[in-house]
Amino acid sequence: MKLFSNHLYIVSTPIGNLDDITLRALEVLKKSDIILCEDTRRSIKLLSHYKIKRKLISYHKFNEKKQLVSIIKYFNEGKILSLISDAGTPLLSDPGRLLVNQCIENSIGVIPIPGPSSITSALSVSGFSDKFLFYGFLPKTENELEKVLSTVSKSEFTQIFFIPSKKLNFYIKGFKKFFSGRKILIAKEITKIHEAFIREQIDELKIFKNTIKGELTVIISENNTKFKKFDEEKIVNKIKKYLKNYSLKDTVSLILETENINKNKIYELCLKVKNEKNY
Repeated sequence: MKLFSNHLYIVSTPIGNLDDITLRALEVLKKSDIILCEDTRRSIKLLSHYKIKRKLISYHKFNEKKQLVSIIKYFNEGKILSLISDAGTPLLSDPGRLLVNQCIENSIGVIPIPGPSSITSALSVSGFSDKFLFYGFLPKTENELEKVLSTVSKSEFTQIFFIPSKKLNFYIKGFKKFFSGRKILIAKEITKIHEAFIREQIDELKIFKNTIKGELTVIISENNTKFKKFDEEKIVNKIKKYLKNYSLKDTVSLILETENINKNKIYELCLKVKNEKNY
């Protein structure tokens, strides 16, 4: 296999099990003059496993802009460079976009070397629709999270997120609020020894009492619920009537007993009427 100088190779690496690497990826890494990687300590384990000895340069989100000038210089010297992430396919919620765009601007070829990805791996065992939206890592604050989930939940497609395991319960509360009626798959430690897949209806998903360890890929199923068109004026009049004697929560429940409407939509209408206080 011939590699070209003045080219950047985007190489996918295992997401856990070191055997999950392609022959082509190994060949590219062996023939690269320089391998750019997020964490040299993690990457050296993979390279040592396959007896690959090449120059490693740390390239991560905190230094990627600073490194651009020196990296472009290597290309001008005719070097062959590869980019790998700590695990999986580079640039998918990992650094590298600045470098790829810089290469494009400088007429440097960018070649993908396909391989493992937790996104497609988890989706393949989910049983959900393959028409999906991938968001990546969700916001860490409640306000920002609600803005994002409020937007993406309007899509009927399957949704895929990365979340840190220590904040799983925080995100579950958001999922339950915005994805009512859908299913969820929590994929933990894919391809590793403690690999596990937790499947549940979102409405029935309980808060975890014990912290789940490991990297999590979360998939929310497509929205198959078909809601009838409804007379908003009629519903608003019902809400006004119920709010005179019931709480906001009870009013939502009472409306849902007789109307086949999205729960979030009903909640928004109830909240709007309550805030206007015109009942």
